[in-house]
Amino acid sequence: MTKKEVTQLSYDIVGASIQVHKELGPGLMENINYQQFKTNG
Repeated sequence: MTKKEVTQLSYDIVGASIQVHKELGPGLMENINYQQFKTNG
């Protein structure tokens, strides 16, 4: 994996995390966030 690919993957992960936080709110347990990533991924 190139540095550019790693950077893009990191950007995508952070973006998805922010989207989950916006839609579901703060303070969720890790398992709930993981389930949301699987649903939207």
